[in-house]
Amino acid sequence: MGAYNCAPVVGQCIRSVQEQTFSDWEFIICDDCSTDNTYLTIQQYASKDSRIRLIRNERNSHLAFSLNHCLTETTGEYVARMDADDICLPDRLEKQVSFLDTHPEYAVVGGGVILYDDKGDRNTLMNAETPEVHLMKHGVPFFHPTIMMRKAVYDDLGGYIVSTRTRRGQDMDLWFRFFAKGYKGYNLQEPVLKYHDDLSDYGKKSSLKMAWGTTQTLFLGFKTNHFRLREYIWACVPLVTACLPRIIVFWIHKKKVK
Repeated sequence: MGAYNCAPVVGQCIRSVQEQTFSDWEFIICDDCSTDNTYLTIQQYASKDSRIRLIRNERNSHLAFSLNHCLTETTGEYVARMDADDICLPDRLEKQVSFLDTHPEYAVVGGGVILYDDKGDRNTLMNAETPEVHLMKHGVPFFHPTIMMRKAVYDDLGGYIVSTRTRRGQDMDLWFRFFAKGYKGYNLQEPVLKYHDDLSDYGKKSSLKMAWGTTQTLFLGFKTNHFRLREYIWACVPLVTACLPRIIVFWIHKKKVK
């Protein structure tokens, strides 16, 4: 997990991992040079639980770099993702480990999410059970913080691409490369975590600069995975969305997922 300026919420995130029914885990958290009390907050948990390992970037380097930093420290067979403002459901790890243990044909397993904000839980969202690459013209096929991937697959893919283009959408880039190598993934058709989603999150997602990076990733991914030429029009959607006021984007999103 990467962490940056998330002191108010990171504690509940860590506790949700500590309370898992599956206990044979190591939680590697990379602080990306937070300017609030995030590092100290995580350090307090790590000092009391040897399964929590806290590392830190030398300078603020953003999520893709932080996740790669974590990957260099991992020793387990499986790697689960997490975001600092999300909350694991108690049996998330147990169910995903069991799935990968019994389904060697799949390289990754994700799951559904329960959207929540300061007012409480809202909708439950699911992705396709066995997604394929052409679904990516409509969005990513796995909720990033829900995935558990075989470490050997992460290694084969070379982790996350660190560039201006992947400042956001580093998971989208990963999935294009994942499918291009012939890997298969599965989504449990049940929620595995609570995913923070409110208006403040859409300020992070809607800048034109970030949208241009996502559009570049879509074009590259479409090309690598041999999309039809007429499908390339979908690569322009992030740019259109970025031109809309964030309240409208948030309203459309809420209507779409009800």
